[in-house]
Amino acid sequence: MGHEKEQETAGDELRRPEPPALPWTVRLQLFALVTAVDLVQRGDGTVNRFLFSLADRQSAAAARPDAHGVRSGDVTVDASRGLWARVFSPASSSAVESPPLPVVVYFHGGGFALLTAASSQYDALCRRLCRELRAVVVSVNYRLAPEHRYPAAYDDGVDVLRHLATVGLPADVVAAAPVDLTRCFLVGDSAGGNIAHHVAHRWAATTSSSRRVRLAGVVLLQPFFGGEERTEAELRLDGVGPVVNMARADWCWRAFLPVGADRDHPAAHVTGENAELAEEFPPAMVVIGGYDTLQDWQRRYAGMLRRKGKAVQVVEYPVAIHSFYVFPELADSGELVKEMKAFMDRNAPPISNAY
Repeated sequence: MGHEKEQETAGDELRRPEPPALPWTVRLQLFALVTAVDLVQRGDGTVNRFLFSLADRQSAAAARPDAHGVRSGDVTVDASRGLWARVFSPASSSAVESPPLPVVVYFHGGGFALLTAASSQYDALCRRLCRELRAVVVSVNYRLAPEHRYPAAYDDGVDVLRHLATVGLPADVVAAAPVDLTRCFLVGDSAGGNIAHHVAHRWAATTSSSRRVRLAGVVLLQPFFGGEERTEAELRLDGVGPVVNMARADWCWRAFLPVGADRDHPAAHVTGENAELAEEFPPAMVVIGGYDTLQDWQRRYAGMLRRKGKAVQVVEYPVAIHSFYVFPELADSGELVKEMKAFMDRNAPPISNAY
């Protein structure tokens, strides 16, 4: 009897939930996205770039402020490798003396292999973050796998921070108020969350206190971590939670990691006791969705930070799908931005000299 009850309990734990209730507009966009992804991810590990370009609608930078006063411009960081960033600046404040603005350096998702800083959903998301967080947002257009495997995306992220420290931000875009680079937050979603973690670790490990760019915090939105083990959430939600399933995730790791490496590579598996973490790693906020197959890895990541004595805030949305933050029509998306604003306000150091 005890054995039968144990089996029944295990079956209950892995029982697949009903698919999440989503507005038809979101379902349609998700269907288009996953269909495009499945069509362009080739069996040999390459990407059909031309085919994906037909589905990946791009938005141009706009020097003229939009309806909410946000303007944007593209900045070249290293033309030789096509590294650039899109900078978003909020509307000027009505206050006589506006306080210096914090800086959010954003890393987009896409499994390390797809999408860009100009993809329409990320242009719209960064505009929203710029407006509602009242921060200058620097969206990094890092190099994509498999053409550029590990550690290319991490190198690009660090080099964008170096560019900010040495060159600064373009005056023709950042016109709303002075900017305080000592209040810099790294934010990334999915694969971008993975990149944000590794860039934060590298920067914290090598940065001297005299550096112009100082990390005040890191916000990881459903970060893409993994390992050879199949977790309970991966097994239970595979085929139920939209966007990320085991097959797509495995393809992305094969495309990004060094040839021959498995998912226990340190780039993917950062949740164990042997994970490297800089002493000055900043406070973290980890966002988890109840319909995300990656959620167990994300909880383990937060646990690793705690065990190493780092400040971490976990924010969970029980009915959230992977990538919910790019859909403003979802209520959790609005709540997330409020949580991000509160996290930034709590962790921002005293206002420093700005430019």
